[in-house]
This record gives sequence, C-alpha cells and structure tokens, in this order.
Amino acid sequence: MTINLSNSYRDLGESFSQNILPDPVAQPSLLLWNEALAQTLGLTFDLTPNNESDADLLAQYFSGNRLIEGSKPVAQAYSGHQFGQFNPQLGDGRAHLLGDVEDAQGQRWDIQLKGSGVSQFSRQGDGRCALGPALREYIMSEAMFALGVPTTRCLAVVTTGQSVYRERPFAGAVVTRIATSHIRVGTFQYFSARGDTDSLKTLVNYSIERHFPELLSELAADTLIATEDNEISSEEVLNFFSAVLSKQVPLVLSWLRVGFIHGVMNTDNTTISGETIDYGPCAMMNAYHAETVFSSIDRNSRYAFGKQISIMQWNMTRLAETLLPLIDSDEDVAVAQLQPLLAQFHQDFEENYLRMMAVKIGIDEPEQGDGKLISELIAIMQKNSMDYTKTFTSLTDVLTDSLNGSLVEMPLLSILSEWLPRWQTRIAAFKIAAHELMVSNNPVVIPRNHHVEAILANTQATGDLTALNQFLAVLRQPYTRLDNTEKYQDSPANGDENYHTFCGT
Repeated sequence: MTINLSNSYRDLGESFSQNILPDPVAQPSLLLWNEALAQTLGLTFDLTPNNESDADLLAQYFSGNRLIEGSKPVAQAYSGHQFGQFNPQLGDGRAHLLGDVEDAQGQRWDIQLKGSGVSQFSRQGDGRCALGPALREYIMSEAMFALGVPTTRCLAVVTTGQSVYRERPFAGAVVTRIATSHIRVGTFQYFSARGDTDSLKTLVNYSIERHFPELLSELAADTLIATEDNEISSEEVLNFFSAVLSKQVPLVLSWLRVGFIHGVMNTDNTTISGETIDYGPCAMMNAYHAETVFSSIDRNSRYAFGKQISIMQWNMTRLAETLLPLIDSDEDVAVAQLQPLLAQFHQDFEENYLRMMAVKIGIDEPEQGDGKLISELIAIMQKNSMDYTKTFTSLTDVLTDSLNGSLVEMPLLSILSEWLPRWQTRIAAFKIAAHELMVSNNPVVIPRNHHVEAILANTQATGDLTALNQFLAVLRQPYTRLDNTEKYQDSPANGDENYHTFCGT
C-alpha cells in the first residue's frame, strides 16, 4: 500500500529544520505494530502469519532503512527551558520527521522516527534508542490514550539488530511516534532567541492552519493571516495564543485525574496542540502526595505531581514572551494585551480543577462547600499515604448497591470514617448519577510503575510479547474490570521506594 506523505513542515524553510536522512540499521525487524492506530491513519497492511512481505516492508520503513515514497526527512529545530535554564539550541538529536499524513476526517498527523540517528542537533549523542525506552513509550502512550488523556501515540517499534551503549550494551530499537504536530513552545523560543520575527510569523500562520483552522473563519475580511509577505495581525496572534492556552487546561487536568507525573515538563516538551509528549522520565502515582517525584533528573522537584499546573502556566508565559514583537512594537502595550489571557488561563485552571476533582467523587455541578469537601479528602489521602487510584475506585464501589460495602477495603472506611458521611449526604439526591460519573472518570487500572518495569524486563530478556500484550489488553480498557484486571491493580510492595525513571528515547 502507498502511504501518501506530505512534507508541510519541511516546506516552511531551511531555518525550521535540517534536511537529513535516518541512519540505516543492521537488521530491522518489526516487533510491535499498532493496528488500531494504523487504521485511524488509513494505513492498511497484511500482517497475517502467512504474509511476511508487509512486515518486512514496515520494518524497512519504520527503521529508516527505506524511505516511504514522498518522504523528505528532517530533524526539527527548537530551543527550550530545561528545568528552568534556557538552552537556545536543542532540536531533534535522534529523531527524524518523515512527513505528515491526512486521515479520512481531514486530520493531519506527523510521522516521526525516534532513535533513527544523529543530526546537527545531537550534541554528541549517538542518535539511537534502546529497546526498553521504546517499549515504555508504546505502553505508556497507549495507556494514556485509553485513559482519555490527550497524547502522542506509537505506531511501531522496530528492533535494529544493533546494540546501543549507555551504562552497558542494550538492544536497539526505533519507535515511530504519531502526533498532530511536533510544534513546541521551544519551537517559538528558537526563533525568538534569534530575533527572527519573519520565521515567528511563518510559524504562527502555519500553526493556525494546522491546529486552529476555526480561527481563520472568525477574522474580519480585512484581517491579514498568511499573505504573500507573511503578515499577521495582532488580533490573530492573540486569538492563536488563547487557543493554545485552551488546549493545556484539559491536558494537565487529565494528568492529575489519573495520577500521571510527566517528569520533564520543559518548554521543549510542551506542545501547542496540548498532547502529552516524551514518556522518558514519566511515572504514575501510587500513594498520594502532592510532592511526588520519580524523575532521576528532577533533583529539585520542579515537576512534582502537584506542581504541574503552575509549571504549565510558567511554560505558557514563556510562549507569550515569544509573541510580543508580533503583537506590538511597544513591549509594554503587547504585555498589557497578553496579561488578561494569562489571568483567565489561571482562573480556568482553578475552576476546572474543582470540576475535575468533583466528578471523581460523583458531583457533576460543584456548589459552595464542595471545594472544602475535596480538599479535606486530599488532605486525608496525603496524611495516610493512601493509594490514589484505589481510593477513588473504592469510593465508587461504596455506591454499588450489590456490594453493600462488603468488598470495599475496610482500612479505607476506617480512615475516611468522618469524611464519608458528609460525602454521602452531598450525593444522596443523585446517587445513581454520581456512581455513573465516578465509573467513567476513575480508572480501575493504571500502568503502575512496578508492572511496567516487570513487563519491560521480561520482554527484553525473553523477546516474548505474551506478557506485554496481556498487559496492554487490560490497559486499553482502564474503566472496565476484565478477567485479568485484578492482576495489575496491586500497589507496589515497597511503595515505590527508591524508584526512579530516566530519559531514554
């Protein structure tokens, strides 16, 4: 089958990326293929056991050994604040954007290889990826998608037949990442740091067309968008910024809803599309604590679970700074126009955080006093190191008449003995609706860290995908109790003590 690729990002010009081919690998072999995602993208291949030709072709395509027809690979340029420190030149040091493809609904998707070789942005790296981090990205992104979290996804994992060297040799792999785009806050910072206003205008225009086409129809007839001389109005820039802000609120709140800790919320890992990107140092929270951190490189807890809202606000302020010269030549005037949008962004987070936590306890329309009810529950959870996921699934079970509370963990009932009556009184008038709301918002299973690590170790050691596929089958239905769900619901025996995650892909 032909994959109809376009190269719209490459066509923006040489300042946006480096034209560079992936480095070939020794023995590419298709390990994982995301058939459901492939169908979404309109890609149809025959991977039945009797047909090896398509599997071989996919291994060639998604290792970078053979180019898809029409592909003109690039490594994208961007900057970024990394743990608060600005680096003016980062970029794709081990990734190649093959191009973009349009699905049946007209949605455009980037197809990017990770671990596919070096570029001018590699900063002395080898451009490669070990199998473990590739598998982690596949597992975590599929789990997040099923949980209802906006996310990039993985289409394929191809083993390379080569070793990569970190602290010791590891089997190598190339992972294919799919995203609505790979435009980051750091992409805007790259041109801002260079004073390249023309490229900033091009980037804003392209971003609007790619992600926010509804803004085009909202403009007055005399408003300039993407004319031949690349002009853009201040109104359109402000509308664009507001649209980007609106994508970040549901993103971060969905992380908090399911207990996800990103681990490396640098501006180069913050997309304007509002998709989760970079699953290297990420982890899931078990015992609740707002300061929970697992990332080995987050030594000052900058990106702790409870700080993710404030960090996103910080990152969006950095984006706002890059847009100042496009809004007004007088910086003070430009700042005055951006400040109300940032203030509204802060308010949106506060209001929607309350709504998000309210639905987790069955309240669809929060009223006065509900904030206190929620904060009291969170305080009890933190004081007693209660399991985040289990607490809410147990509260959901409390409302199931057939259980009569008999299957609810007794320690939970004891710890919440004073809080439970107040909550039950609050939802008494809509108990059935509350239960339905909680079932749809509180997962019964998440990709717990110890299970992810066990699956990664098993798959790398044996090459057998049985355990991984069983795990994925459960993770893909996180709000439903399947026969195997209970197998992955347990908290870690050591409470994730000394558990650390690392940058890998």
